[in-house]
Amino acid sequence: MFPLYDENPTRITPYVTYGLIGMNILVFFHELSLRGARLELFFQLYAVIPRELTTNFAGEWTTLITSQFLHGGWWHLISNMLFLWIFGNNIEDRLGHIKYLVFYLICGALAAACQWFIGMNSGIPSLGASGAIAGVLGAYILRFPQARVMTLVFLGFFVTTIRVPAMILIGLFVIQNLLSGFVSLQTAANMSVETGGVAYWAHIGGFAFGLILAPLFGLFKRDGY
Repeated sequence: MFPLYDENPTRITPYVTYGLIGMNILVFFHELSLRGARLELFFQLYAVIPRELTTNFAGEWTTLITSQFLHGGWWHLISNMLFLWIFGNNIEDRLGHIKYLVFYLICGALAAACQWFIGMNSGIPSLGASGAIAGVLGAYILRFPQARVMTLVFLGFFVTTIRVPAMILIGLFVIQNLLSGFVSLQTAANMSVETGGVAYWAHIGGFAFGLILAPLFGLFKRDGY
């Protein structure tokens, strides 16, 4: 199941969501311009390296933010940005531009910290916006559980579209990550998108913190401004 769009109009122009998407794309194109040692150095500087964060938190904590704008490939970028495009605008609408940005970055940082906690001594870079976006999904399922999402469904060679409640689509995302996270727990320290793995515990942590923090940021107020 792959979401295409939601049937949930907003009252505002989601400038922050557009800006986040634009920033992620710009950084990714910068990554494409780098090769070999330069690209490796770029990830070393701006991705979360769990081992370095463990030994030098004061000097490395900013990577909890900067890593959110790095991606390991085209599919990683496109899938993340599609989810942000579909679900981010409604949360920005409810929280307001500034609180939404702060909420997004905090969820992403805490999500990265969850993945770090699983493998504190790993030397493999952890990167991507998916932890922050999982936080957005947590807020969305709280505020708009019945919102319909047009979804592309693959059933073998048969492909169709169906409208499903956000609660089902996001719920399946969470269940998949929980199952995969527990299955891969022993090797989670070595999971990163750069190496073809998935940081399941960043997704789980981001989603959980989204559920917790979104109401504190005013998710259920009539206006988030």
